[in-house]
Amino acid sequence: MSPEESKAIVRRFIEAYNTRNLDVFDDLVAPDYVDHTHRQQGRENFRQLFTLAFEGFPDWHERIEDIIAEGDTVWVRVTATGTHTGEWSLSGVPLPPTGRKVTMRMVFIWRLENGRLAEGREVDEDLEFLRQLGVIEYTETGRRIFPEAVTPER
Repeated sequence: MSPEESKAIVRRFIEAYNTRNLDVFDDLVAPDYVDHTHRQQGRENFRQLFTLAFEGFPDWHERIEDIIAEGDTVWVRVTATGTHTGEWSLSGVPLPPTGRKVTMRMVFIWRLENGRLAEGREVDEDLEFLRQLGVIEYTETGRRIFPEAVTPER
């Protein structure tokens, strides 16, 4: 598979995510998909993760900023936005809707096999995401070090 074909598969996957079209999982994700970030295996577990995200952030959208392919691997950098209007669980702890809009930058690294996502990793701004949701706050020292990071309104 060429790098352009690999990138097209990833673009199609992200577009399906943005349009909530989970039907493409069978076409784009291998049955034994390995998710290193969430420590789980299997296409259905991966699909369930997306379903839960849609419930917590119904307007979640990922915009591709950069995409690189080499060999069987694709790296994609996205900026995601969403509003926390539904119940969402964080490490098994339910977080009631906050109504807060969040912005998150993420890098996905996917290995493809036979034209499908076979395994993946995610690098993101977890702490900033949690700060935007109001789950964590900077200490007084943290606010002095990062004065540009304004605590979201309650």
